[in-house]
Amino acid sequence: MSLAIAGVVVGLILLVWSADRFVEGAANAAGHFGMSPLLIGMLILGFGTSAPEIVISTLSSFEGKSNLALGNAIGSNIANIALILGFTALVLPITVHSKVLKKELPLLSIISIIAGYQVYDGELSRLDGIVLLVLFAGFLLWTVYEGMSHPKDALSEEVEEELKEKKMTVPKAFFWLVLGLVVLIGSSRLLVWAAVEIASFFNVSELVIGLTVVAIGTSLPELASSVAAAKKGEDDIALGNVIGSNLFNTLAVIGLAGSIHPISISPEVFSRDSVVMIGLTLSLFLLGYGFRQKHGKITRIEGLILMAIYGGYTYHLVQTVG
Repeated sequence: MSLAIAGVVVGLILLVWSADRFVEGAANAAGHFGMSPLLIGMLILGFGTSAPEIVISTLSSFEGKSNLALGNAIGSNIANIALILGFTALVLPITVHSKVLKKELPLLSIISIIAGYQVYDGELSRLDGIVLLVLFAGFLLWTVYEGMSHPKDALSEEVEEELKEKKMTVPKAFFWLVLGLVVLIGSSRLLVWAAVEIASFFNVSELVIGLTVVAIGTSLPELASSVAAAKKGEDDIALGNVIGSNLFNTLAVIGLAGSIHPISISPEVFSRDSVVMIGLTLSLFLLGYGFRQKHGKITRIEGLILMAIYGGYTYHLVQTVG
Protein backbone atom coordinates (compact mmCIF):
# COMPACT_ATOMS: atom_id res chain seq x y z
CA MET A 1 0.00 0.00 0.00
CA SER A 2 2.81 2.42 0.90
CA LEU A 3 4.36 1.69 -2.50
CA ALA A 4 1.10 2.67 -4.23
CA ILE A 5 0.88 5.94 -2.27
CA ALA A 6 4.48 6.71 -3.19
CA GLY A 7 3.58 5.89 -6.79
CA VAL A 8 0.75 8.46 -6.74
CA VAL A 9 3.01 11.18 -5.26
CA VAL A 10 5.91 10.54 -7.63
CA GLY A 11 3.56 10.05 -10.57
CA LEU A 12 1.79 13.37 -9.94
CA ILE A 13 5.04 15.31 -9.53
CA LEU A 14 6.44 13.90 -12.77
CA LEU A 15 3.08 14.37 -14.50
CA VAL A 16 2.92 18.09 -13.71
CA TRP A 17 6.58 18.64 -14.63
CA SER A 18 6.40 16.71 -17.90
CA ALA A 19 3.09 18.31 -18.98
CA ASP A 20 4.60 21.77 -18.49
CA ARG A 21 7.75 20.88 -20.48
CA PHE A 22 5.65 19.25 -23.20
CA VAL A 23 3.42 22.32 -23.61
CA GLU A 24 6.36 24.75 -23.70
CA GLY A 25 8.22 22.62 -26.25
CA ALA A 26 5.14 22.10 -28.42
CA ALA A 27 4.15 25.79 -28.36
CA ASN A 28 7.65 26.94 -29.30
CA ALA A 29 8.00 24.32 -32.03
CA ALA A 30 4.64 25.32 -33.50
CA GLY A 31 5.66 28.96 -33.42
CA HIS A 32 8.91 28.22 -35.27
CA PHE A 33 6.94 26.45 -37.99
CA GLY A 34 4.68 29.43 -38.57
CA MET A 35 1.55 28.53 -36.58
CA SER A 36 -0.31 31.66 -35.52
CA PRO A 37 -0.40 32.58 -31.80
CA LEU A 38 -4.20 32.19 -31.82
CA LEU A 39 -3.99 28.63 -33.11
CA ILE A 40 -1.27 27.85 -30.57
CA GLY A 41 -3.54 29.19 -27.85
CA MET A 42 -6.59 27.25 -29.04
CA LEU A 43 -4.95 23.99 -30.10
CA ILE A 44 -1.52 23.50 -28.54
CA LEU A 45 -2.39 24.82 -25.08
CA GLY A 46 -5.73 22.99 -25.06
CA PHE A 47 -4.15 19.72 -26.13
CA GLY A 48 -1.11 20.18 -23.91
CA THR A 49 -3.05 20.78 -20.71
CA SER A 50 -5.22 17.76 -21.53
CA ALA A 51 -2.28 15.54 -22.41
CA PRO A 52 -2.23 13.86 -18.95
CA GLU A 53 -5.93 12.97 -19.23
CA ILE A 54 -5.53 11.74 -22.81
CA VAL A 55 -2.54 9.51 -21.99
CA ILE A 56 -4.13 8.13 -18.81
CA SER A 57 -7.43 7.51 -20.62
CA THR A 58 -5.72 5.62 -23.43
CA LEU A 59 -3.54 3.52 -21.12
CA SER A 60 -6.32 2.65 -18.67
CA SER A 61 -8.81 1.86 -21.47
CA PHE A 62 -6.42 -0.56 -23.16
CA GLU A 63 -5.93 -2.23 -19.76
CA GLY A 64 -9.70 -2.60 -19.31
CA LYS A 65 -9.90 0.20 -16.72
CA SER A 66 -12.30 2.37 -18.72
CA ASN A 67 -14.19 3.57 -15.62
CA LEU A 68 -10.96 5.14 -14.39
CA ALA A 69 -10.67 6.94 -17.74
CA LEU A 70 -14.28 8.16 -17.59
CA GLY A 71 -13.95 9.30 -13.98
CA ASN A 72 -10.73 11.12 -14.84
CA ALA A 73 -12.36 13.04 -17.69
CA ILE A 74 -15.54 14.04 -15.83
CA GLY A 75 -13.68 14.72 -12.58
CA SER A 76 -11.10 16.86 -14.37
CA ASN A 77 -13.82 18.94 -16.03
CA ILE A 78 -15.44 19.53 -12.65
CA ALA A 79 -12.11 20.35 -10.98
CA ASN A 80 -11.04 22.66 -13.83
CA ILE A 81 -14.09 24.89 -13.46
CA ALA A 82 -14.91 24.73 -9.76
CA LEU A 83 -11.45 24.28 -8.24
CA ILE A 84 -8.97 25.70 -10.77
CA LEU A 85 -10.97 28.69 -12.05
CA GLY A 86 -12.47 29.24 -8.60
CA PHE A 87 -9.04 29.44 -6.98
CA THR A 88 -7.61 31.54 -9.83
CA ALA A 89 -10.48 34.06 -9.56
CA LEU A 90 -9.96 34.15 -5.80
CA VAL A 91 -6.33 35.16 -6.39
CA LEU A 92 -7.21 37.64 -9.13
CA PRO A 93 -10.64 38.19 -10.78
CA ILE A 94 -10.76 36.98 -14.39
CA THR A 95 -12.05 39.26 -17.17
CA VAL A 96 -12.86 37.74 -20.58
CA HIS A 97 -11.83 39.83 -23.61
CA SER A 98 -11.35 37.15 -26.27
CA LYS A 99 -14.10 36.84 -28.90
CA VAL A 100 -12.90 33.33 -29.72
CA LEU A 101 -13.37 32.18 -26.11
CA LYS A 102 -16.89 33.62 -26.17
CA LYS A 103 -17.58 31.37 -29.16
CA GLU A 104 -16.11 28.35 -27.36
CA LEU A 105 -18.19 28.81 -24.21
CA PRO A 106 -21.58 27.89 -25.77
CA LEU A 107 -19.83 25.16 -27.78
CA LEU A 108 -18.47 23.62 -24.58
CA SER A 109 -21.94 23.79 -23.00
CA ILE A 110 -23.56 21.95 -25.94
CA ILE A 111 -20.84 19.28 -26.03
CA SER A 112 -21.11 18.72 -22.26
CA ILE A 113 -24.87 18.18 -22.59
CA ILE A 114 -24.30 15.68 -25.44
CA ALA A 115 -21.75 13.75 -23.36
CA GLY A 116 -24.12 13.80 -20.37
CA TYR A 117 -26.94 12.44 -22.51
CA GLN A 118 -24.71 9.61 -23.73
CA VAL A 119 -24.24 8.24 -20.20
CA TYR A 120 -27.95 8.61 -19.33
CA ASP A 121 -28.74 5.06 -20.51
CA GLY A 122 -26.03 3.52 -18.30
CA GLU A 123 -23.56 2.78 -21.05
CA LEU A 124 -20.93 4.58 -23.07
CA SER A 125 -20.93 2.48 -26.23
CA ARG A 126 -18.29 2.30 -28.92
CA LEU A 127 -20.68 4.27 -31.17
CA ASP A 128 -20.96 6.98 -28.49
CA GLY A 129 -17.17 7.21 -28.37
CA ILE A 130 -16.91 7.44 -32.16
CA VAL A 131 -19.55 10.21 -32.24
CA LEU A 132 -17.48 12.24 -29.76
CA LEU A 133 -14.32 11.67 -31.80
CA VAL A 134 -16.10 12.81 -34.99
CA LEU A 135 -17.25 15.95 -33.15
CA PHE A 136 -13.66 16.37 -31.99
CA ALA A 137 -12.46 16.29 -35.60
CA GLY A 138 -15.10 18.90 -36.46
CA PHE A 139 -13.95 21.06 -33.55
CA LEU A 140 -10.35 20.89 -34.77
CA LEU A 141 -11.40 21.97 -38.27
CA TRP A 142 -13.43 24.86 -36.85
CA THR A 143 -10.44 25.87 -34.70
CA VAL A 144 -8.14 25.96 -37.72
CA TYR A 145 -10.72 28.02 -39.63
CA GLU A 146 -11.07 30.51 -36.76
CA GLY A 147 -7.32 30.76 -36.35
CA MET A 148 -6.78 31.48 -40.05
CA SER A 149 -9.73 33.79 -40.69
CA HIS A 150 -9.56 35.81 -37.45
CA PRO A 151 -5.89 35.74 -36.40
CA LYS A 152 -6.10 38.87 -34.24
CA ASP A 153 -7.74 38.32 -30.89
CA ALA A 154 -7.09 39.16 -27.24
CA LEU A 155 -6.06 35.54 -26.71
CA SER A 156 -3.52 35.63 -29.57
CA GLU A 157 -1.91 38.78 -28.14
CA GLU A 158 -1.44 37.15 -24.73
CA VAL A 159 -0.06 33.94 -26.26
CA GLU A 160 2.37 35.99 -28.37
CA GLU A 161 3.69 37.67 -25.23
CA GLU A 162 4.10 34.30 -23.52
CA LEU A 163 6.06 32.89 -26.46
CA LYS A 164 8.40 35.88 -26.37
CA GLU A 165 9.05 35.32 -22.66
CA LYS A 166 9.74 31.59 -23.06
CA LYS A 167 11.40 31.62 -26.47
CA MET A 168 13.45 28.52 -27.37
CA THR A 169 15.60 27.43 -30.27
CA VAL A 170 14.17 24.70 -32.51
CA PRO A 171 16.47 21.93 -31.13
CA LYS A 172 15.67 22.92 -27.54
CA ALA A 173 11.93 23.05 -28.27
CA PHE A 174 11.98 19.54 -29.77
CA PHE A 175 14.15 18.25 -26.91
CA TRP A 176 11.60 19.35 -24.29
CA LEU A 177 8.71 18.22 -26.49
CA VAL A 178 10.07 14.66 -26.79
CA LEU A 179 11.37 14.41 -23.21
CA GLY A 180 8.12 15.82 -21.84
CA LEU A 181 6.08 13.30 -23.81
CA VAL A 182 8.24 10.33 -22.72
CA VAL A 183 8.08 11.29 -19.03
CA LEU A 184 4.37 12.07 -19.38
CA ILE A 185 3.64 8.56 -20.65
CA GLY A 186 5.81 6.97 -17.97
CA SER A 187 4.36 8.98 -15.09
CA SER A 188 0.80 8.36 -16.36
CA ARG A 189 1.46 4.63 -16.41
CA LEU A 190 2.77 4.81 -12.84
CA LEU A 191 -0.24 6.85 -11.72
CA VAL A 192 -2.75 4.44 -13.29
CA TRP A 193 -1.09 1.47 -11.56
CA ALA A 194 -0.99 3.26 -8.19
CA ALA A 195 -4.60 4.47 -8.48
CA VAL A 196 -5.88 0.96 -9.22
CA GLU A 197 -3.90 -0.44 -6.27
CA ILE A 198 -5.36 2.15 -3.90
CA ALA A 199 -8.89 1.56 -5.19
CA SER A 200 -8.45 -2.17 -4.60
CA PHE A 201 -7.01 -1.67 -1.09
CA PHE A 202 -9.84 0.61 0.09
CA ASN A 203 -12.48 -1.32 -1.87
CA VAL A 204 -13.43 1.86 -3.73
CA SER A 205 -14.42 1.87 -7.39
CA GLU A 206 -11.93 2.96 -10.04
CA LEU A 207 -14.52 5.52 -11.12
CA VAL A 208 -14.35 7.30 -7.75
CA ILE A 209 -10.53 7.25 -7.74
CA GLY A 210 -10.66 8.74 -11.25
CA LEU A 211 -13.13 11.43 -10.12
CA THR A 212 -10.96 12.47 -7.17
CA VAL A 213 -7.26 11.61 -6.87
CA VAL A 214 -6.48 11.20 -10.58
CA ALA A 215 -8.74 14.09 -11.68
CA ILE A 216 -7.16 16.57 -9.27
CA GLY A 217 -3.69 15.34 -10.20
CA THR A 218 -4.20 15.71 -13.93
CA SER A 219 -5.73 19.17 -13.39
CA LEU A 220 -2.62 20.49 -11.63
CA PRO A 221 -1.04 21.73 -14.91
CA GLU A 222 -4.14 23.88 -15.51
CA LEU A 223 -3.91 25.24 -11.96
CA ALA A 224 -0.26 26.26 -12.34
CA SER A 225 -0.70 27.82 -15.78
CA SER A 226 -4.00 29.58 -14.98
CA VAL A 227 -2.76 31.20 -11.76
CA ALA A 228 0.51 32.24 -13.42
CA ALA A 229 -1.39 33.71 -16.38
CA ALA A 230 -3.84 35.60 -14.13
CA LYS A 231 -0.97 37.13 -12.14
CA LYS A 232 0.49 38.48 -15.41
CA GLY A 233 -2.88 39.94 -16.40
CA GLU A 234 -3.34 37.26 -19.10
CA ASP A 235 -6.93 36.50 -18.14
CA ASP A 236 -7.85 35.00 -21.51
CA ILE A 237 -5.05 32.42 -21.26
CA ALA A 238 -6.20 31.55 -17.73
CA LEU A 239 -9.74 30.90 -18.95
CA GLY A 240 -8.64 29.47 -22.30
CA ASN A 241 -6.59 26.77 -20.53
CA VAL A 242 -9.73 25.51 -18.80
CA ILE A 243 -12.09 25.80 -21.78
CA GLY A 244 -9.60 24.09 -24.11
CA SER A 245 -8.84 21.36 -21.60
CA ASN A 246 -12.53 20.64 -20.96
CA LEU A 247 -13.28 20.50 -24.70
CA PHE A 248 -10.43 18.04 -25.23
CA ASN A 249 -11.43 16.02 -22.14
CA THR A 250 -15.05 15.68 -23.21
CA LEU A 251 -14.46 14.95 -26.89
CA ALA A 252 -11.05 13.24 -27.05
CA VAL A 253 -10.66 11.63 -23.61
CA ILE A 254 -14.21 10.29 -23.21
CA GLY A 255 -14.36 9.56 -26.95
CA LEU A 256 -11.16 7.49 -26.82
CA ALA A 257 -12.28 5.67 -23.69
CA GLY A 258 -15.63 4.67 -25.22
CA SER A 259 -14.27 3.73 -28.65
CA ILE A 260 -11.45 1.59 -27.22
CA HIS A 261 -13.58 -0.24 -24.66
CA PRO A 262 -17.37 0.26 -24.14
CA ILE A 263 -18.18 1.22 -20.54
CA SER A 264 -21.05 0.07 -18.32
CA ILE A 265 -21.95 3.06 -16.17
CA SER A 266 -23.67 3.17 -12.77
CA PRO A 267 -26.74 5.47 -12.51
CA GLU A 268 -25.02 7.99 -10.21
CA VAL A 269 -22.53 8.89 -12.93
CA PHE A 270 -25.36 10.73 -14.65
CA SER A 271 -27.45 11.83 -11.66
CA ARG A 272 -24.43 13.00 -9.65
CA ASP A 273 -21.29 13.56 -11.73
CA SER A 274 -22.61 14.50 -15.18
CA VAL A 275 -25.25 16.81 -13.71
CA VAL A 276 -22.58 18.65 -11.69
CA MET A 277 -20.30 18.87 -14.74
CA ILE A 278 -23.09 20.24 -16.97
CA GLY A 279 -24.29 22.66 -14.28
CA LEU A 280 -20.79 24.07 -13.77
CA THR A 281 -20.24 24.35 -17.53
CA LEU A 282 -23.49 26.30 -17.96
CA SER A 283 -22.58 28.57 -15.05
CA LEU A 284 -19.17 29.20 -16.66
CA PHE A 285 -20.98 30.13 -19.88
CA LEU A 286 -23.18 32.63 -18.03
CA LEU A 287 -20.24 34.13 -16.11
CA GLY A 288 -17.78 34.24 -19.00
CA TYR A 289 -20.04 35.46 -21.78
CA GLY A 290 -21.00 38.74 -20.13
CA PHE A 291 -24.59 39.18 -21.33
CA ARG A 292 -25.23 42.47 -19.53
CA GLN A 293 -21.75 43.95 -19.84
CA LYS A 294 -19.03 44.34 -22.44
CA HIS A 295 -16.77 41.67 -20.94
CA GLY A 296 -17.56 38.54 -18.99
CA LYS A 297 -16.01 38.36 -15.54
CA ILE A 298 -15.46 35.87 -12.75
CA THR A 299 -15.17 37.83 -9.50
CA ARG A 300 -13.60 36.76 -6.20
CA ILE A 301 -17.05 36.10 -4.72
CA GLU A 302 -17.96 33.90 -7.68
CA GLY A 303 -14.59 32.15 -7.41
CA LEU A 304 -15.32 31.43 -3.75
CA ILE A 305 -18.75 30.05 -4.66
CA LEU A 306 -17.18 27.77 -7.29
CA MET A 307 -14.69 26.43 -4.75
CA ALA A 308 -17.49 25.88 -2.22
CA ILE A 309 -19.40 23.88 -4.85
CA TYR A 310 -16.33 21.71 -5.43
CA GLY A 311 -15.94 21.18 -1.69
CA GLY A 312 -19.60 20.19 -1.38
CA TYR A 313 -19.40 17.84 -4.37
CA THR A 314 -16.26 16.14 -3.03
CA TYR A 315 -17.79 15.80 0.45
CA HIS A 316 -20.93 14.24 -1.02
CA LEU A 317 -18.80 11.89 -3.12
CA VAL A 318 -16.83 10.73 -0.07
CA GLN A 319 -20.02 10.29 1.96
CA THR A 320 -21.65 8.34 -0.86
CA VAL A 321 -18.81 5.85 -1.20
CA GLY A 322 -18.00 5.85 2.48
